[in-house]
Amino acid sequence: MAKKDKPFRPKARLPKGLRDLRAEDVAARRAMLATIMQVYESYGFDPLETSAFEYADALGKFLPDADRPNEGVFSLQDDDGQWLSLRYDLTAPLARMVAENYDALPKPFRRYQTGQVWRNEKPGPGRFREFTQCDADTVGAPEMAADAELCAMVSDALEAVGVGRGDYVVRVNNRKILDGVLETIGVAAGEAGAAQRMTVLRAIDKLDRLGADGVKLLLGEGRKDDSGDFTEGAGLTADQADTVLAFVGAGDEDRGKVLTTLRGLVGGSETGLAGVAELEEIAGLLDAIGYGPDRILFDPAVVRGLGYYTGPVFEAELTFDVKDEKGRPIRFGSIGGGGRYDDLVSRFKGTPIPATGVSIGVDRLLSALDALGRSKADSLRPPVVVLPLDKDRMEDYQRMVWDLRNAGIRAELYLGGAGMRAQLKYADKRGAPIAVIQGSDEFEKGEITLKDLVLGARLAEEIEDNTTWREDQPAQVSAPASDLVSAVKDMLARPHMSS
Repeated sequence: MAKKDKPFRPKARLPKGLRDLRAEDVAARRAMLATIMQVYESYGFDPLETSAFEYADALGKFLPDADRPNEGVFSLQDDDGQWLSLRYDLTAPLARMVAENYDALPKPFRRYQTGQVWRNEKPGPGRFREFTQCDADTVGAPEMAADAELCAMVSDALEAVGVGRGDYVVRVNNRKILDGVLETIGVAAGEAGAAQRMTVLRAIDKLDRLGADGVKLLLGEGRKDDSGDFTEGAGLTADQADTVLAFVGAGDEDRGKVLTTLRGLVGGSETGLAGVAELEEIAGLLDAIGYGPDRILFDPAVVRGLGYYTGPVFEAELTFDVKDEKGRPIRFGSIGGGGRYDDLVSRFKGTPIPATGVSIGVDRLLSALDALGRSKADSLRPPVVVLPLDKDRMEDYQRMVWDLRNAGIRAELYLGGAGMRAQLKYADKRGAPIAVIQGSDEFEKGEITLKDLVLGARLAEEIEDNTTWREDQPAQVSAPASDLVSAVKDMLARPHMSS
C-alpha cells in the first residue's frame, strides 16, 4: 500500500527585516505616541491617516520601469497594469492627499500622522524593513514661523516623553546657505554641478566619523580607507575645501555669531543671503518664545536630506551616553528631523506650494527612553484573572469579571477549559497580580479568595519550609463575595504591586 503523502506544513518563520512586538513593547510605544500626539494637538495639528499603498509614480523618488519598480519600495502590479507601492514615508502620501483635495482643504493645512512605513532595503542590526514614523507637517505656509514652530514642538515633545533638557538638541541649518557657499567658491549651479554638490554633501555627512581631515580628503581628490578602498572625492581645491569646512564648523551657541560667520561665507550670493535671512528670522522667533541654544542650536554641519529640502532643515539629536553590551559608551544620535520641502506638492499641482515638516523615528526614540529608564513599558498592567472552578457557574464568574471591568480594573476570565492547577499556572504566566477564586466551598459561604500572585512568588523564593508556607498562606485572603471590587482594589494598592 502506497504511503500517504504528508500534508504540507509551512515553516513558522518571520520574514527577514521584520519583527513581532510583544505586549510590553506595544504598550510602551502606545504610551509614548499618546504623549507626542498630545503635544502636537496642543499646537493645533489635526490627525490624518493615509493609505498604506500609493501609486508608485506618486511617490516621486521611486518610479516603475518596464518590468518592476526600482529597488527601495515593496510593489505589486494591479489588475489594470498600474504599479502600487507600500509607502516608504508619510510625506509623499501627504503630498498626494493635499494635491488631490487642495480646493477643499484649509490653507495652511496642518496635520500629524503616525504609522508604519516600509523600505525594501537590506536589513541589518537595528535596521528594519518596517518601522513607525510620527510626522507633523504644515502645507501652504511660506513663513519661517512654521519652521520655528516645528523646532519648538519637537523640543516640547522630547521633554514630554522624558528626555530631559541637556539630553537632546535640535540642530538647525538651511540648504540655501550651503548652495550659496558652493556658488561663491565656483561650483556650478543646476544640473551641471548636481553630481559635485551631492559628493560634497556626502563628504560633510561623514564629519562625525572621519573628522575634518578625512572630510577634506573627500572634498578634494578622494580618500583611501583602512581596507585600501578608495572613495572618489568632490574635486575641490584646497582653498575651496577650506571654505566648505569653515561653513561646516560655524556652529555655535551664540546664534548671532553663527549668522555673522555664514553671512561672510556666502559673500554676494543671493541664494546664500536669503538662507541666512531665513535663519535670522527663525532666531528671532525662537528668542521671542524662550527657546535658547540649550534646546535649539544653529549648526551648519546638519546636511542630511539637503538634496530633498529647499530651505531650513533640522535634526533632533540625543546627546547622552549609554553603555553597549561590552560597557563601551555610545550615543543614539539622531532620532528625527525634517525641513522645508516647497517642491513636493508642486509636483502634482504645477504651482509653487510651500510646505515644511518634521518626523520622529518612534522605535529609535523608544529605545533611547528605555536606556534612560523612562519608557512606560509597564503601562499595560496584567489583568486580574478569575478562575472558573465550577463550569456550571460560568454566568456567575462572568458577572464577577464584568463587575471588575466596570470598576476600571483590567480583568479576564480563564477560558482554557483546564483545572485549577493549570488555571493558576496560566495566571502566573500572564503575570497576573491577583487570582480570584470561588470554588464550591467559597460559594456556599458567600466568599471569595484572592491570591496575591506577586507576593506569593516572592515568598516562594524566600521560604524554604513548605509546611510553614501552607499553614500561613500570607499571600492569600478571603472576603465577602459582595466586596469583590473593594477587596481587589485593596490588594492592588499594596506597595509591592507597583514595584
